[in-house]
Amino acid sequence: MGMRPSENPTVVLRHCDEYDPERIRNIVREGLETLGLRPHGRTLVKPNAVLSGPMFATAHTRAEFLEGVLLALGDRDQGQVTELAVGERCAITVPTRYAFRHAGFEPVLERLGVKAYYFEETPQVEIPLSHPNRLRDYIFTPEPVARADFFVNCPKFKAHPWTTVTFSMKNYIGIQDDRHRLIDHDHALSRKVADLQHIVQPEFIAIDGIIAGQGRMLTPIPYPLQLIVLGNNQVAVDSVCCRIVGIDPMEVEHIRFAHEDGFGPSELSRIQLSGDISLQAARERAKDFQVGLVRVEKYFEGEKISAYAGPPPGHGADGYCWGGCPGAIEEAVEVLRLFDQQYQSKMKRLHVVFGSYRGPLDAAYGEKVIFVGDCVQWKGHLGDQLVEIRSLYKDRATKDPHHAQHQDIYKKMLNVAQLVREAQHEPYVRLPGCPVSVGELILLLAELGGVKNPYFSYAEILRFNRAYLEWRASTLAKRVAGEPYQIAGAAHRGEAQPDLG
Repeated sequence: MGMRPSENPTVVLRHCDEYDPERIRNIVREGLETLGLRPHGRTLVKPNAVLSGPMFATAHTRAEFLEGVLLALGDRDQGQVTELAVGERCAITVPTRYAFRHAGFEPVLERLGVKAYYFEETPQVEIPLSHPNRLRDYIFTPEPVARADFFVNCPKFKAHPWTTVTFSMKNYIGIQDDRHRLIDHDHALSRKVADLQHIVQPEFIAIDGIIAGQGRMLTPIPYPLQLIVLGNNQVAVDSVCCRIVGIDPMEVEHIRFAHEDGFGPSELSRIQLSGDISLQAARERAKDFQVGLVRVEKYFEGEKISAYAGPPPGHGADGYCWGGCPGAIEEAVEVLRLFDQQYQSKMKRLHVVFGSYRGPLDAAYGEKVIFVGDCVQWKGHLGDQLVEIRSLYKDRATKDPHHAQHQDIYKKMLNVAQLVREAQHEPYVRLPGCPVSVGELILLLAELGGVKNPYFSYAEILRFNRAYLEWRASTLAKRVAGEPYQIAGAAHRGEAQPDLG
């Protein structure tokens, strides 16, 4: 498993204006040749499959792109690859099997004889951390990641409401399963993403920027960038991508943190650029690209939902929880818009509060207030009722990844339904969690707002439940067989390996 980044950071910019697997294959193969790379041993490709299907076509790495990458890896193999696999954990509460199926990955993997790893179904390996400024002394990652010999990161070129952009490094949020992914997914998210870099460094990066995703993460607006970005160093690749969309990479926290941790250069003078598209030409293509990072109050201006955000515990970088609940509700609303064309007319007036907010709430009689997250605090009158919301926040030091629990989507549905019932005659409802997931916010907003619930979509419910039952059957079979869920011990090259069978 490659721990340290390349000593010769190189980024290749290639023009590609269509999702033709053979054309992508040739471009990626030439990139591997330029970088002098050949896959070997356990070769694992990690795409971005956060959500998939026709409504989310720009959210994930396209199947045609993944096929081209896999074919190119096969072209460069000289008999040294012992396993070629694709692995990912998609958006929480959604089975990765479902995401792979509706992204079109399944027929590609079957046709090419490539193994699929659904990371929520695999054992998790404990990785010790010792670098300064780390959030924890250890984190967990799926076994296929921990034992990879040649790791390929294959993300989507996208904006992000929590981290401004999601290129190569941010794609690492999918190398944890649900129970570990949500730990530290708060105002420390950028530090968490940087800490994940200490698990493994990719030998090769291939970014799908043919049709990029702007503005958002789950429901991005298509942007025809017509670009494939290849490289051998994540900090270098992400820094070049930042410059393509006109932002300073050192203003993106997780990139700056990874740079400071020694994972690569951000300065163009230390990065070798090649390809058939110049950086300036790529900048011209991306001149209208919209990045993320919109405060929740701004996002809801002019909408039927009003938002009020106070600082999180520890106050974050600028007194705002960029990595937690505020960004989650923005994504939840965009998903609801997709599934209900009458969202704008049907949505009821609601008010959502985050963090330690001390100001007034402009809630009229009959308008429900939602207090979101463990850290929310507020005191004041809602109508004639004096309401005091106290913080339930627990310091991250009290959250032990060894004991993290998965929250099933159907359990979440029941919990949200119960909260709504209990608050039926109250002016407010409190939704606990740190962070509250996008799924929970979709459920609550659909119920209180009177709009369609995507989880109950007739078009998807059978397919979703099929993937859900396959997931549960797989994990049950492994449990019956005695396969451990979590494995303690280092997994870095040169260190003692756990016996994984």
